Order: sequence, then C-alpha cells, then structure tokens
Amino acid sequence: MKFLSFFTQEIAVDLGTANTLIIQDGKVLVDQPSIVAIDRITGETIAVGMRAMQMHEKTHENIRTIRPLKDGVIADFQAAESLIQGLIALMGDKRRFFTHLKMVICIPSGITEVEKRAVFDSADHVDSKETYLIHEPMAAALGIGLDVEAPVGNMIIDIGGGTTEIAVIALSGIVTDQSIRTAGDEFTNDIIDFMKRKHNLLIGERTAEQIKIHVGSALVELESPPEPYAVNGRDLLTGIPKQVYVSHGETADALDKSIAKIEVAILKALEDTPPELASDIYQTGLYLTGGGALLRGLAKRLAVVTKLKVQVAEDPLRAVVRGTGLALKNTDQYSFLIDRKSI
Repeated sequence: MKFLSFFTQEIAVDLGTANTLIIQDGKVLVDQPSIVAIDRITGETIAVGMRAMQMHEKTHENIRTIRPLKDGVIADFQAAESLIQGLIALMGDKRRFFTHLKMVICIPSGITEVEKRAVFDSADHVDSKETYLIHEPMAAALGIGLDVEAPVGNMIIDIGGGTTEIAVIALSGIVTDQSIRTAGDEFTNDIIDFMKRKHNLLIGERTAEQIKIHVGSALVELESPPEPYAVNGRDLLTGIPKQVYVSHGETADALDKSIAKIEVAILKALEDTPPELASDIYQTGLYLTGGGALLRGLAKRLAVVTKLKVQVAEDPLRAVVRGTGLALKNTDQYSFLIDRKSI
C-alpha cells in the first residue's frame, strides 16, 4: 500500500467561474483565471490562465478566448477539459504521467445531476482515477475553520464569480440553502452598463474588474473611502479613447440592485432555517467568503439588513480551496463528499 501511495497524486480543485485554484499538500500551487485561448483554425489550445487572460478582448480573428464556466458550472466541456489539463501542467510535477490521480473538485450547491456528470467527465478526461465533489458552502466552512460535524448551525455566504451560495450547515450537512446566479460577473456587467449610461464610455471586462477592485463599494458612505480611479475607454459619441474618474459612490449605485438580490436570498435562507439553528446563527452571526466578500462596505450593509453580526473570513478568496484541500485529506471521514459511485 505504501508503494502504491507513493505513486498517488492528490489535488484539490476550486473550479471557479472567474478563477481556478489547485492545492496540493496544503499549498496553493495554481491560482489562475478560468480562461482558455484557442486557435480558431487548428482548434488547439494556445494558452490557459493568466496568459490567456492577457489575450482576452485583444485577439484577432484567428484566436478566440473562452471562459469555460458560466454561473459556476461547465458551459463548454472541451474548453473546461483544456483548462484543467493546462493548469495541472502548470504544477510542474514530473511524476504526473506515472501517478494515480485523486481529485476533489468544488461545485455550487444548486448544481443539477447533469452538471455534476459534466464535472466528473472532465475529471475523467484528465485521467483522474478517483474523483470527489464537494459543495462550495461546505468547503468554505471547512476552509475558515468551522466544525461542520458539530450540532451547531452556521450560515456561510460564499460570493464567487458566477454564483452566490448561501447555506446553513450543521451535522455535516446543508440544512437549507439558496444558490443564486448573481455574483462577481454580474457586478462586472453592472459596472460596464453604468459606465455606458453615466459617462458614455465603453469599457471591457478587464477594465470593469479593475474598477471593482480599486473603488468597488456596497455603500455610498465609507469610513475610509478610496481615491477616485482613472478609467480609460472608448467614447461612445466620438469613438475616440478618453479617460474619466470613477468614485466609490458611483460603483455603489451601479451595484445596488445586484446586492439587493443577494440580500433577498439571505433573508429567504434565514426564513427557511429551523428555529434551533436560527438561535445558533444569532450567536455566531454570518460568515462571508469568496471574492465578493472583499467588496467595501458589504459586511456592514448585510449587518444592517439582517441585524446580525457579519464576519469576513480571513483570506476569503482562498477559503473554498483550503476547505477542499482539507476534504481531500479526509475523504473517508466526510460523508458529505460526492463520489462518482453515488451519482
């Protein structure tokens, strides 16, 4: 058995709409955008991850960039397979072709059986011999150090790129959950639309993402507001490139409707929570994870709406992959893991 275990390569994958992270032996070895660049003529993969992102929205007619995941699930099977293969190759493990590959992959809690099968099939095509799936809220709870097996209710709100996962967890299971397709990508589109309406400026996804990072906010009034951010784009009236400055208050207006949808989903999840678990949540509060948790003022806004304590996890971007890594080490212990035999 020891001889065989030497040839086993175990990896945990947070296959996200915006970014994919791969962890091995407790270390994050890959943290790259979930995007693939394809040669239109030959169909070959030119680049994955950061190299493909540098090409995104700057390509000529012979190159196409694809984001294989949409709303947290695989939308382009072939591109997803190329993405996973390319990112595993970035790990640089020379024993890759001689190992028994074991994977734990993170999935949204609202995923369908067909979408689960697509994830398993993608893993099969990269030669995974053992594949397990874990729901994002459960992985996030493990990643921030909660005891998911305890008879105590905890509410996790994981705001990723494609979906926002809201779940109440107790006794190794998800008691109630809400999965909505309003998250980071929707925020990005809101900013693109706002720049068109307010400034007559056409910008791309990458620029909108930078606006979100530098001045993104859930509240108009912040204790320590960031400086206005210079944005370059194309003037819709003249067609000439121009620059405008965007404030955090403007992004708060742009994102208001999408954040309101997340608030409604949280309140619905709280409404569906059994009273004993609701009592626990009153004591423990809400836990925010995912890239959306970094949005300025979001925790404060949710605390006002729910009248509960809201805590942003330490390093929220990596909470899910850390939890997936812990599940990988204990696949026999955790009953909430889904393996190919249970589908």
